[in-house]
Amino acid sequence: MIGLLFTLTLGLLVAPFAAEAQPAGKVSRIGLLMLGSSSGFLSRIEVFRQGLRDLGWVEGQQIALEYRYAENLDRLPDLAAKLVRLPVALILAWGAANALAAKQATTTIPIVFVGVANPIGRGLVPSLARPGGNITGIASEGHPEGGPGLTAKQLELLKEAVPTVSRVAMLLGQVGGPTSGAGEQARERAAPVLGLTLRHFYVQRSEEFTGWIFPAITADAPAIDALYARGGVTFESRRQLADFALQLRLPMMGSVREHAEAGSLLSYGASQAAMWRRAAHYVDKILKGTTPADLPVEQPTQFELVINLKTAQALGLTISPTLLFQADEVIR
Repeated sequence: MIGLLFTLTLGLLVAPFAAEAQPAGKVSRIGLLMLGSSSGFLSRIEVFRQGLRDLGWVEGQQIALEYRYAENLDRLPDLAAKLVRLPVALILAWGAANALAAKQATTTIPIVFVGVANPIGRGLVPSLARPGGNITGIASEGHPEGGPGLTAKQLELLKEAVPTVSRVAMLLGQVGGPTSGAGEQARERAAPVLGLTLRHFYVQRSEEFTGWIFPAITADAPAIDALYARGGVTFESRRQLADFALQLRLPMMGSVREHAEAGSLLSYGASQAAMWRRAAHYVDKILKGTTPADLPVEQPTQFELVINLKTAQALGLTISPTLLFQADEVIR
């Protein structure tokens, strides 16, 4: 009898914490909604999955991941609606376009967004501290209102890498709407301080790059010194953009490390790995009963600068030792 009691007590002590999350036998579906192809998200999703494993969740036993990838913005509403109809216990949405599509599809299923700039201005949440409703997540900028802070820093680093740059073509794969004008004005205010003039190209589909953006930039190449790429569509087309920039011998600044890995001169932005690890914690808390309204939107604390020296050499550029010292990674 004593041995039986000891065995039962020991079993309770070592039982996985994830068992507290939900009844035995129940599998919670997590819908992942993303703009782009599956290959572009492999490393990020693995970070997320590992984060869930570290928190005690077992795929196939307690959770199941449902992936939905949209090749363009037009597909997002339909994919979001299909996730709702499955149904899923939670939707994880990368970027503003995906988060907005998910929000329009449901007011009851919890939504966790990852990497959204200015979630207040985009109408996703009324407050970072008190998101309310069924949506919360991790912003991609440290400024409380999105603001010009990150963009200004990216342009500052581009200028430091190539001091002769003065005219930048901004390739912005962002969702249109009422916040676009405010964001553009913020960038325009920051540019003169750095001695830059900006030309904006807003794109919603990757086909638009070859359709009209590349021809427009090529025709105006003498009046452009550098490219800047940001947003979901530029992420999906990052290698195409890097090749185009190199073809025109233009340095390019990207907003995530994958831009530099694909061949851009440099990239600077919030650590994607850190944000996806944090997303796993949000999912863990929500599946265990916390409501999104009680989970404040987090702002990133880890940023990374990646410099591609191969591209610098191909462009005939010399990156200063000071800037190289600042880099979190140098691709040689």
